Amino acid sequence: MIKREMYMKQIRPFMNNDLVKVLTGIRRSGKSVMLDLIKQELLSSGISDSQFLTINFETMSNARYCTAQSLHDRIEEFFSSAEGRTYLFFDEIQEVKDWERCINSCRTEYDCDIYITGSNAKLLSGELATYLAGRYVEFVIYPFSFTEFLEVSRLREPSIDVSLAFRNYILTGGMPFLANLLGNSDACTQYLKDIYNSVVLKDVVRRNSIRDVGLLERTITYMLANVGHSFSANSLSKYFKSENRSISHETILNYIKACTDAFLFYKISREDLIGKKILSVNEKYYVADHGLREAVYGSNNRDMDQILENIVCLELLRRGYHVSVGKTNTKEIDFVSVKNGQRLYIQVSYLLASEETIEREFGAYKNIADNYPKYVLSMDEFDMSRNGIKHFHVRDFLLMKEWN
Repeated sequence: MIKREMYMKQIRPFMNNDLVKVLTGIRRSGKSVMLDLIKQELLSSGISDSQFLTINFETMSNARYCTAQSLHDRIEEFFSSAEGRTYLFFDEIQEVKDWERCINSCRTEYDCDIYITGSNAKLLSGELATYLAGRYVEFVIYPFSFTEFLEVSRLREPSIDVSLAFRNYILTGGMPFLANLLGNSDACTQYLKDIYNSVVLKDVVRRNSIRDVGLLERTITYMLANVGHSFSANSLSKYFKSENRSISHETILNYIKACTDAFLFYKISREDLIGKKILSVNEKYYVADHGLREAVYGSNNRDMDQILENIVCLELLRRGYHVSVGKTNTKEIDFVSVKNGQRLYIQVSYLLASEETIEREFGAYKNIADNYPKYVLSMDEFDMSRNGIKHFHVRDFLLMKEWN
């Protein structure tokens, strides 16, 4: 088990206080492991194991606690024999009906430190905002970064070449359990397909009562094929019409929203850098883990531009940046990233193989007059930095601890 220190650094300041810690993200991204890491750190500080109540609501043995009242009864029973501050760890809390009421009640009734996980973005909307407004803090847990993937790879094979590890990462992605399957491509593919099916069935179909599963799957296939490409509900509608299928714009938008709520995709808006406004059409979508795309759709090696963009986008989100696609007149910048008031501009290309490509990637910054860092990332081994614009191999950029 690796320590996932990037997340622990974010969580530590909120440990042992009355804010509810909410860990969200796609299924199997490592939320349960994060709960274990938090518990281990608390135990190492001298807290007794008897002060912890841990419940995973996806196991059959805990199905009886999947209502607010039954869960509260179990917690009340636990508190009747507990001494001192207690620690409540609830995994996949969305399986509990009206869980918000129970968590809020515990927070006000008992001296406790609460940690919950969930696999749906709706976890932090609706009633929760009413019951716990200002009393929770959210941490989005993503699949392994390349840095984490490399760490795991070196635990298994200490002498592995960084370039080989990156090629493996491009194909398998970063779902944490794959650390147990590295080197077995068939097992990796099967595991990723099972994750995909679980997300689609449990977090998209069942949670949104979707009847036409076939149409949903074709929508997801289109989104996977167009990762990193701008598209609209209208373009999807035309795609279905070409296949003699009729579907309303509203249904398409509902399907896309259901997929983003399940953290299967992340929506990146487009920003007019000159007009200083957010454009509400032709957003881009990136899949939560590019390994899922390879397992379900394939073609990661063929669509290298898209996959590298996806990897960089998720790394920016993972590090806490707000990300948008920048537009300046006729030019587009892949990622405009903002954190703590500071900006990064990033262009991603597979290879800078021609003068035309070099001009396109570096020339995208011609209308940007500010002095914030500007990067061009590619798979080229030679440094092509120019005119104050920094060029890095994608692999090296991902491994940098800080960007400035």
